[in-house]
Amino acid sequence: MRPETACKKLLEEFRARPTLRSGSLITTVFGDSIAPRGGTVWLGSLIAVMADFGISERLVRTSVFRLAKDGWLQSAQVGRRSYYSLTDAGREQFEQATHRIYGEPGGHWNGEWCLLLLSALATEVKDRVRRECGWLGFGPLSANVLAHPSPDFTELDVTMRRLEVQDELIVMRGQTIRSEHAMRELTRDCWNLDDIDARYVEFVTRFRPLFQALSRTPEMSDKSAFLVRTLLIQEYRKVLLRDPLLPVELLPAGWHGAAAYQLCRNLYRLVHRGADAYLNDVMETADGPLPPPAAAFARRFGGLEPADNRESAVND
Repeated sequence: MRPETACKKLLEEFRARPTLRSGSLITTVFGDSIAPRGGTVWLGSLIAVMADFGISERLVRTSVFRLAKDGWLQSAQVGRRSYYSLTDAGREQFEQATHRIYGEPGGHWNGEWCLLLLSALATEVKDRVRRECGWLGFGPLSANVLAHPSPDFTELDVTMRRLEVQDELIVMRGQTIRSEHAMRELTRDCWNLDDIDARYVEFVTRFRPLFQALSRTPEMSDKSAFLVRTLLIQEYRKVLLRDPLLPVELLPAGWHGAAAYQLCRNLYRLVHRGADAYLNDVMETADGPLPPPAAAFARRFGGLEPADNRESAVND
């Protein structure tokens, strides 16, 4: 299968889905392509690139309006054109998600747990804390206790400040000293690891043929590279943001998260330059084309040098 054929197959599969989550895909485009390049884009540019995914102009306008209403985006009018950019709160949350999506898997675990005690919070605040800390990977050990074995404390601090619970939410450390097997089973059920693993398998199955095709024939149009990069991050993000990123010591045997990361990393390295070239041509700001990517962009997935160890990603 040639790369362009594999890309077309991925796009057809995406467009054939019963429900196209236009807001989710626009979020991916903003996070992956626009945020690292200034964070602002002309609405007309966005409408043009979303058409290839089967997203109509009406759906783009509706989705952007909702994202603005929810505090993710803000608009500015220049003449007859509307330009959308991330709000400060939206940028902060995008940066948190970026760290998770493009960061390298965690290393050694010291056996300690971070526990969040919610009992002092009002009911509606508890619900917000459960939701926001769930995005950071915390799972419910009980109705009033969230836990994670190796959280990012910087992200936790940012989240606590944003929710204004830094003076009420109790943060503790703990360690399992008995019943390691029972703790592993609790972990498996608490985070629904079997479902997450099945989603990783589906991701690898969907994108491996394209990676194999590009490994044999590394030729693809810039437009197709952008489509692939966007779909790749869209599907990887959907699984990864469910994944608590537990240390390997707590994961079930045969966990497919590592294979999914390696495949996503290597495929992203193959298409990112072509995708950026396409963005240069089609995306506009009030001052002209998008600015070049910020320096942090080159550090995604451990560095965007050409992919190596390709066979391991194909055969995992």
